[in-house]
Amino acid sequence: MFRPLSLYMGLRYTRAKRRSCFISFISFVSMIGIALGVMILITVLSVLNGFDDQIKTRFFSVAPQVTVSTSQDISQSWQSLANRLDQMPKVVGSAPFVAGKGMAMHLGSVSALTVMGILPSEENKISALNQKMISGSLASLVPGKFHMVLGKTLAEELGVEAGDEIILFTPQTTMTPIGILPRYKRFQVSGIFEVGEGFGFDQGVGYINFNDAEKLFPAGKNVRGLHVKLNNIYAAPYFTQQLQSTLPFSYFVSNWTQQFGAFFKALAMEKTMMFVILLFIIAVAAFNLIASLVMAVNEKKSDIAILRTLGAKRSTVMSIFIIQGAAIGLMGTLCGIIGGIILSLNATALVNSIQHLFHVQFLSSSVFFVNFLPSQLEWGDVFRVGGLAFLLSLLATLYPAWRSFKIQPAEALRYE
Repeated sequence: MFRPLSLYMGLRYTRAKRRSCFISFISFVSMIGIALGVMILITVLSVLNGFDDQIKTRFFSVAPQVTVSTSQDISQSWQSLANRLDQMPKVVGSAPFVAGKGMAMHLGSVSALTVMGILPSEENKISALNQKMISGSLASLVPGKFHMVLGKTLAEELGVEAGDEIILFTPQTTMTPIGILPRYKRFQVSGIFEVGEGFGFDQGVGYINFNDAEKLFPAGKNVRGLHVKLNNIYAAPYFTQQLQSTLPFSYFVSNWTQQFGAFFKALAMEKTMMFVILLFIIAVAAFNLIASLVMAVNEKKSDIAILRTLGAKRSTVMSIFIIQGAAIGLMGTLCGIIGGIILSLNATALVNSIQHLFHVQFLSSSVFFVNFLPSQLEWGDVFRVGGLAFLLSLLATLYPAWRSFKIQPAEALRYE
């Protein structure tokens, strides 16, 4: 069967004879280095993807993507505005809110919080808060009952459970015969939710009914409006500009990128920097490949001279060593891709097994937002890492191939 000379000899040189075992060992080390670099890079990117997905899933399950706010009374107008928003492209749903600041007190424990007045039936359209309840129900926020749903961390700080009562102090004051007194209202804790530590919701937010919040926080001094959910969170900046131009001047439109954009940009920058840093592992393995191919060229000088005297072109000789290096790089890349895929798909279970075996906890939700190692494999990362690794392997063959190109047959055969 016909095979091109350069392909046949390049593949043949990858299988060393006895006298070139050292060169073959360096080639093997290069292949292992490329494989390890690719495997580690794919695994690390998958873990970073997992953290990014977990943070976004937990964060946007409660945090609003777009907020339309005003200081005016919207008790009679929010429905028409919500219908207008729901008809806009990219909008999944909207829900009204009234927000104010307060101070919660229970048995001497005091904690500041943001009080958010919502309608549970409408909030379910844009938020997964009801799914985060660990005690009670969001439906318990009935108008006139003055019930409140607290985060787990805030409930622990105040020492309350579902069914306990707290006193909520507001910035508003009441004039009495004995002077000005702070305004307060007694609320019953009807539910406790848990979003996850590190986001601030479990510690600094309390939810009450929308109608109760309107009574507690008068218009003109407190924020009220609608929270909007989009089908693409990254469309929020463009949607904000588009919506702001169509609403009256009394409305202000903001989105998550203005408040939390720096945090998510830091996550994206971290992934990029980890990709660049770990790419150097593959580059180091490529340098080993250069060394092994240079030694192979020096050892095969006589073979190259004989091929040249028999009529082989210089390009053919160069192709031999390019193919040899490409074969080593391809094998290393494929092994690394297979290993990276297997490790990425089993990283969570593997770390959980190690933690269970040695009775340790590597991750804390107060620091890393989750208490387990998430991993999410993305095929785009696999193809990008594999392509770059193979490209570096090809680049590593250029200098050795150029050295073979410069060999003069007469000089190579002089002492043979």
